[in-house]
Amino acid sequence: MRAQWTYRGQERPDFAIEPHDGQESVWDYPRPPIIQEDFREVEVFDGKTLIARSKRTLRVLETAGAPCFYLPPEDVETKRLRQNRTRTFCEWKGEGIGFDTLSGIKDVAWSYPKTFEESKPIEGWIAFYAAKVQCFVNSELVVPQPSGYYGGWVTHEIVGPYKGDPIVDDALKKP
Repeated sequence: MRAQWTYRGQERPDFAIEPHDGQESVWDYPRPPIIQEDFREVEVFDGKTLIARSKRTLRVLETAGAPCFYLPPEDVETKRLRQNRTRTFCEWKGEGIGFDTLSGIKDVAWSYPKTFEESKPIEGWIAFYAAKVQCFVNSELVVPQPSGYYGGWVTHEIVGPYKGDPIVDDALKKP
């Protein structure tokens, strides 16, 4: 799985949006991904209930994907989450587990209890789907990455298009 990608952050495809000053293109992110500290305030709400707040998150930056923000478990109201039976697999991070909210939102968050060596910094940290809860970075409402499958957070400084967008998915299928 790791070898099948043409784009790995060294060059942008023709359909990629050119970033302006202060913006990042997801096509400049590397593959394998990098993990970067972020000290902006991140908040996650289930309706009006705050379920996470942190100023010490880790962003995972991977070619074609909007950044995923991982929060340390001590900055998450884990008592408002319930581990479910969802299991995922990432070729860079390992096996992931899913969480539901106690209010009934299914698969709202995920975590990697045991990661591959290169992803150790996010081991046990929790990420949220912006399509299922309201997520903010420095008070900016996050837009979820297209498709519902990916957990990337799109903010004003991130340009795509992104994995999950039909333009990208079609282009990546071509030989």
